[in-house]
Amino acid sequence: MAASPVPAGVGRVGAFPGCGPSGFAFDSGLEIKTRSVEQTLLPLVSQITTLINHKDNTKKSDKTLQAIQRVGQAVNLAVGRFVKVGEAIANENWDLKEEINIACIEAKQAGETIAALTDVTNLNHPESDVRITIFTDKTGVVKAARLLLSSVTKVLLLADRVVIKQIITSRNKVLATMERLEKVNSFQEFVQIFSQFGNEMVEFAHLTGDRQNDLRDEKKKAKMAAARAVLEKCTMMLLTASKTCLRHPNCESAHKNKEGVFDRMKVALDKVIEIVTDCKPNGETDISSISIFTGIKEFKMNIDALRENLYFQSKENFSMMLEVILERTEDFTDSAYTSHEHREHILALSAQARRELQQLVSVWIQAQSKKTKSIAEELELTILKISHSLNELKKELHSTATQRAADLLKYHADHVALKALKLTGVEGNLDALAEYACKLSEQKEQLVETCRLLRHVSGTEPLEITCAHAEETFQVTGQQIISAAETLTLHPSSKIAKENLDVFCEAWESQINDMSTLLREISDLFEGRRGEKYGYLSLPKPVKNNANLKSLKPDKLDSEEQARIAKLGLKLGLLTSDADCEIEKWEDQENEIVQYGRNMSSVAYSLYLFTRGEEPLKTSQDLVHQLEVFAAEGLKLASSVQAFSKQLKDDDKLTLLLEINKLIPLCQQLQTITKTPLQSKVSLKIDKCIAKARSVMAILVQVLSLCYKLLKMENNRWVLVTNKDTMDGKA
Repeated sequence: MAASPVPAGVGRVGAFPGCGPSGFAFDSGLEIKTRSVEQTLLPLVSQITTLINHKDNTKKSDKTLQAIQRVGQAVNLAVGRFVKVGEAIANENWDLKEEINIACIEAKQAGETIAALTDVTNLNHPESDVRITIFTDKTGVVKAARLLLSSVTKVLLLADRVVIKQIITSRNKVLATMERLEKVNSFQEFVQIFSQFGNEMVEFAHLTGDRQNDLRDEKKKAKMAAARAVLEKCTMMLLTASKTCLRHPNCESAHKNKEGVFDRMKVALDKVIEIVTDCKPNGETDISSISIFTGIKEFKMNIDALRENLYFQSKENFSMMLEVILERTEDFTDSAYTSHEHREHILALSAQARRELQQLVSVWIQAQSKKTKSIAEELELTILKISHSLNELKKELHSTATQRAADLLKYHADHVALKALKLTGVEGNLDALAEYACKLSEQKEQLVETCRLLRHVSGTEPLEITCAHAEETFQVTGQQIISAAETLTLHPSSKIAKENLDVFCEAWESQINDMSTLLREISDLFEGRRGEKYGYLSLPKPVKNNANLKSLKPDKLDSEEQARIAKLGLKLGLLTSDADCEIEKWEDQENEIVQYGRNMSSVAYSLYLFTRGEEPLKTSQDLVHQLEVFAAEGLKLASSVQAFSKQLKDDDKLTLLLEINKLIPLCQQLQTITKTPLQSKVSLKIDKCIAKARSVMAILVQVLSLCYKLLKMENNRWVLVTNKDTMDGKA
């Protein structure tokens, strides 16, 4: 039986890892374990710092001594796990084996030293006076901690090189198979090669998905997401475009359509390698023009710097910076789709900004020669004036771009041009094809220009990259829809040509939906609503093409399984109520700990509804994706709590960190479970996931309660100290 030509798991970016080849699962597991142990080690090392700073003259209670010993043992165990992973990586990569093994030996020695020096449970007994411990040899602990950090860093850097090598190797395999697909002449051969290509794309999707999650740079993360989105959508396009070419080998438009898909995928593959290796081919640089909002931000920073240093910039530099900004507003004023009212406002505000810069320069020159209070006040006033003018210009540009985007999305919501192209194709009407192709081209130009305007007002680099991706997608997909429609018009009875046009039209509709989301995000950011989003975090998008991919149907469980899962879910639902009660106690609802706790509670509630068979989650794959989000939010919460713990006294800090040490492994185990291939019944995996989520929520409730109490104690302590200082001052 021939393998399915459709690659499983490429239905969405970051597809469920269980569908890749078995060899890949081991590599992915190594990366997960390495990251997992890294996250366990680093908080423990911060606890070692607490131990080192522990005051010698404080009373060493049994509780304190037990806590110190538990930390030392936890460090040693985590190091042991880390070393095992490191050795496994070394055995798979002979070129780095010696370096990794040396670093692992150093880490092991450091872990054992820390465990020995923190073995202090019997310290209050007289016979223990001669033993060397953390209290008698702090230098030894410091050296061991430094050696541990150094060796762990070495292993992680070497493991990172391994991951990069894996991604490059995977990309090369995909490219080689694509070359074979381009040259294939028979349908049977195509099905065989495409099956291999599907497996390779699944592997590449997993490797790049893990890499995207690990990236700290938001700009790189957005670029990686854009490149992976192209590869995901183009995989289905490549399937139907290639099949159309094989069915109609002499059709020029079919070949043009197929070549467009291959070219776009190759560019996206190269973009991924640029991101992971952090270098551009042939020394190229990023030549994309800076957005208007970014330009205004930089200009205002330079203007504000004049308050501290009058010789910070030259007047020519300020004039040039402003002219570059105002020159880019021509994208708005020169557009045929900008209303007369908006155009007049933008031009008036631009002229006002020029006048106020001239006034600022005049006062600035005086301030350099006269150091009087009146000149300083006048300089401050001119700085405030030009800042206000630029803020007004930003508002006008934002209003122009977002209003136009909203109107355009509303006008094209019914996709009249796409429906007409499908109909003319089936009818074989070449005259009508030309008419509607022209209409789609006009719509495409409007969308491309609107994306360019949105990029100017997006406000952040990741959103700028998303706008640029949308612009490029409309530009390319518009042309491909027209070539696919032309093929169908020339072969109106061809089912594969009709299916191919449907795929490209769905990609267009999907990008329209994405643009609507992008518009909402830009507006939320501009209006300061970004921090108010506590709902479900990035549910997976449904797979639209049901001709080639099996739709995701709700999983069927028997009554006994449903009852067991419902029981687990009920306890989870009760814990979400407890967490919400703890969250409501906090006065500062914008606190990071509160926000992460609220996000976790929100996701946990969606899991609880799933156990009752209620939406929004419909399939086990939806559940898995939400568990990934839940675990990630848990690790972010742990990080915030660790930062908060630095403000606390030693005993309070240890108590809180011990709770976090229970939370981190559970979140990491959840991440591992969600990335593990489905070997047994779906219900067993759901059982395991819900049970882990319940344990996490139980700890979350404890952590929220403890943090609230400790924060209140710290605030009261501060008030007492302040009152005492005030009384002493009066005395």
